[in-house]
Amino acid sequence: MKYLLCLGLLISITTFAKEKMNVLFISADDLNCDIGPYGNKQVKTPNLDRLAKMGTVFDRAYCQQPLCGPSRASIMSGLRPNNLGVFTLNDKLRGRIPNLVTMGEFFQSQDYYSGRVGKIYHYGNPTYIGTNGHDDEQTWTERFNPIGIDRTQEENIIRYPGGITGKKGRLGISMAWWDPVSEDNEHTDGLVADRAIKMIEANKNKAFFIAAGFFNPHCPYVAPKKYFDMYDIKDIKLQDLDEAKKELEDVPALAISRDGGQRWPYFYKGLSRDEAKQCKLAYYATVSFIDAQIGRILDSLEEHNLMDKTIIVFWSDHGYFLGEKGLWFKRKAFERSARAPLIIASPSSKQGQICKSPVEMLDIYPTLVEETGFQIPKELEGLSLSPLLKNAQTQWSKAAITQIHHASDKQGYSIRTKKWRYTEWNEGRDGKELYDHENDPEERVNLASSPEYTQIMTRLSQEVQNYSKTYVANSKKVKNNKKK
Repeated sequence: MKYLLCLGLLISITTFAKEKMNVLFISADDLNCDIGPYGNKQVKTPNLDRLAKMGTVFDRAYCQQPLCGPSRASIMSGLRPNNLGVFTLNDKLRGRIPNLVTMGEFFQSQDYYSGRVGKIYHYGNPTYIGTNGHDDEQTWTERFNPIGIDRTQEENIIRYPGGITGKKGRLGISMAWWDPVSEDNEHTDGLVADRAIKMIEANKNKAFFIAAGFFNPHCPYVAPKKYFDMYDIKDIKLQDLDEAKKELEDVPALAISRDGGQRWPYFYKGLSRDEAKQCKLAYYATVSFIDAQIGRILDSLEEHNLMDKTIIVFWSDHGYFLGEKGLWFKRKAFERSARAPLIIASPSSKQGQICKSPVEMLDIYPTLVEETGFQIPKELEGLSLSPLLKNAQTQWSKAAITQIHHASDKQGYSIRTKKWRYTEWNEGRDGKELYDHENDPEERVNLASSPEYTQIMTRLSQEVQNYSKTYVANSKKVKNNKKK
C-alpha cells in the first residue's frame, strides 16, 4: 500500500512538472500609460489595476517604432524593424525573412493551440474590422474577426471639426467619437471578449496561446454610452496651446513633422478646444470599455481554475498624445509616444511589483519562451524579462531603442536609459534632442545645445550609432542569405 501511494505521488508530481503553462496575450490599440497601474487616477481601469496586483508593471517599456504595423510585427517576430524590414503599414511581415518563426508559430511547434481574435498584427481601423487585415495566417491554429456597430454603423460617428455625421470612411486618423446606448457585445471589442472566453473554454484542457486584440482606444473613439458617463467634460484638462507650442521651439523640425506647421491646433485646423476635450474624454471612455472586457476574460480564467497555470501579458503597440505639446496621435520619438503599457503576470513570479528599468516590447517573445520552460531561439533580439519578473529590483543595464521612419531620408533613432532620452535625426545632421528624465519627465527642455552635456551626448550618440551600424550590417546579411 505504501509503495502504491508513493508511486501515485511520484506520477502526480511528474505530471505536474511536465504540465505546460498557458499564455493569455491581450493587446490594446494606441493605448498610452493613462491608466491606473501607471498612476493615473482619473481614468477608470479597475481590471487592469487587478492584473497589476497579480504581476509586474513595467513602468518604462518602449516600442521599437511608434506605428501600429512595425511595432506589432516586431513584437510578434522578436526582431527589430531594421532587421525585419517592416517600417510602414504596408510592409510585409515575411518580405525580407520568409521563414521567420513568429511567437504563435513557436508555441504551435510545442503542441500549443495558437488562436487569435481581433487585432494582433496591423489592421486599418475601422476599415479592416471584420477581415483578416494584415494578419499572418501561419501564426495561428485558428483566428476570428468579429465586427460590431463601430464598423457597420460608422455613419453615426461624430467627426470633428464641426460635428459632422452621415459619412463613411476616412476615420483611421480622425478626431471622431460616438456614444450609442448599446450593449458591450454590440461593439467589436465586446465581441472580441466573447470569443476569447469561448476560446478559453474550448481549450481549457490543453496548452494554449490565446491572443485577444482590442481595437480601442484607437480612433474613432466609440463605446457604449455608460462608459462615456463615467467622465465629466469639466474634469478633462488640456495643456494651454501657446505653452505647448513654446515647448517645441527648441526641437528639430523632423521631431514633429507629422503634426506641426499648418496642422495646429491639435492636429486638425479649425478644431476647437472644446472639441479636443470631448475627444480626450471619448478616448478615456474607450479605455474603460476595454478594461471591462479584460475583466470578463480574467473572470473566465478564474472560473475554469486556470489562473495558476496561465501567464498573462497585457501590452499596447505604442503610446499616444492627447494634446500634450499640442500634439495628437503617435509616431514621435518623445516619451509619450514611445512608452507603452506592459504588464506581465506569471504564476512563478512576484506579485504587485513595479519595474523601473527600461525594457523593450521586443523582450516579450523571449520572456514568454523562458517563462513557459522552453529554450529561447538564438534569432530573437530581445532579452528575457524573467529575472525582473522574479525581482523588479534586479540590476538591469539595458537601454531601449525606438526608431522613427517617415522616409529613407527622414529617420530618427532614440535611446532611453534610466535617466536620459537622446534622439538623433538623420544621424544628427537634421538635429538632436537630449532630455533629463530625472528633472524633466515631460521633456520640455531640449539640452542638446548646452555645452555642459557634450560628454553625455557623445556617449549616447555612440550607443545609437553602434545600434544603427550593427543592424544595417545584419540586414545586409539577411538579404544575402535570402539570395542563397
